[in-house]
Amino acid sequence: MPADINLALTGDQHAHLTAFLFPGDGKEAVALLLCGRRDGERRHRLVVREIHEIPYGHCTRRTTNLVTWSPDYIDGILERAAAERLSVIKVHSHPSGYAAFSETDDVSDRQLLPMIRGWVEADVLHGSAVMLPDGQMFGRVYDGTGFQQIACISVAGDDLHFWYPRAGQGSVPSFAASHAQAFDEGTIERLQRLSVAVIGASGTGSPTVEQLVRLGVSEIVNVDHDVMEERNVNRILNSTMEDAAQARAKVDVIADAINRTGLGTRVIVMRKNLWAPEVVRAVAQCDVVFGCMDSIDGRYLLNAISAFYNIPYFDIGIRLVADGQGGITEVCGTVNYLRPGRSSLMSRGLFSMQDVAAAGLARNDPEAHARQVKDGYIRGSIGSRPAVISVNMFGASLAVNEFLARLHPFREEVNAEHAAVMFSLASMELISDPEEGICPLLIRSGGRGDQVPLLGLMELAERRQD
Repeated sequence: MPADINLALTGDQHAHLTAFLFPGDGKEAVALLLCGRRDGERRHRLVVREIHEIPYGHCTRRTTNLVTWSPDYIDGILERAAAERLSVIKVHSHPSGYAAFSETDDVSDRQLLPMIRGWVEADVLHGSAVMLPDGQMFGRVYDGTGFQQIACISVAGDDLHFWYPRAGQGSVPSFAASHAQAFDEGTIERLQRLSVAVIGASGTGSPTVEQLVRLGVSEIVNVDHDVMEERNVNRILNSTMEDAAQARAKVDVIADAINRTGLGTRVIVMRKNLWAPEVVRAVAQCDVVFGCMDSIDGRYLLNAISAFYNIPYFDIGIRLVADGQGGITEVCGTVNYLRPGRSSLMSRGLFSMQDVAAAGLARNDPEAHARQVKDGYIRGSIGSRPAVISVNMFGASLAVNEFLARLHPFREEVNAEHAAVMFSLASMELISDPEEGICPLLIRSGGRGDQVPLLGLMELAERRQD
């Protein structure tokens, strides 16, 4: 079995399960989850795609500590799983709050899970999970030989939940003692277990990584294909003019700085463009994604990864408008929090799919892009904008605090009221917009996991090596 197995739900999926599994009668209930997967070398991610309830009336017994049903009822569900090679997770409630698998659960799983494995006829993991009255979940998987605990069950909703089977047994490192005073030891422990992808290693990427490392995040996957230039030194923390002279990779400069801290964060550097299939696979194994890039097609791709793999996505956008003569007309930015299964950067009106296609053409065929701009078929892209480290750090700090507010809710209002947080230093305003609507472009992508080609995009198709 893989070293780590995670189960990922959206906030809406978790809320739906909670309502069904705890109808208020104090009796157990059961449902089946059909899951896509990210078969990763670091983490194996089971991604919930569909929830199939076993109706209360179809259960042969429902008591405070037992639920049984006719296997015939799930034949059609298992046929669907077999046709698409989906993983099946049985999830049931423990209304008593018993936080472990019972002997009855053990007997049931030893009968049910091998049967499911034989029906699906694919070498994929299936498992069982339990939900407690407070919404917490724990689980295990079966691979044909035995059981293994699910290392983490996560929920990407307005609030972020990460549940671990041995939570509360770690110690707070000395450097994080003041953080524990501000939040709590449970929040620090979750940070110490999280894998976070930061896409971009320059303007907002560098200060985002710096904060995450000093908060004690376990692992950072940093993606950027670019190398250092002199103009980058004024906004990449810990970089030097010597780094620019040697044209060092930006991610290597940041990785060296992380390792020098000695704080224990593991850094995985990806010196490639986000559109490389191996980068998509690496990012899809992470628990949280920060987008610190300007490109429209890259931001679209991160939104798609978020949807396919049920990963929360924080997008940072900075805009500094100068008149070229020493005047500034606007200093602003937005942190968009994208929860899988809800709205997207497209549905929020930041850009259209036509803009995404134009950006892709500019990346893959600059000459063709220039011709189409000249001929008026597509809009010309905005040139390089001015960048100032103080503004970049403000935006990055806002994004990291947005992440912390969802990991450990501390605001007076619920987090749903702060799906997009905009700041203007020109007018000295901080404005929030609530979560609204569902993205019609990505709704069918939810929980699909690994596809061929990746994300259903032909550009990510990989050539066979004969």
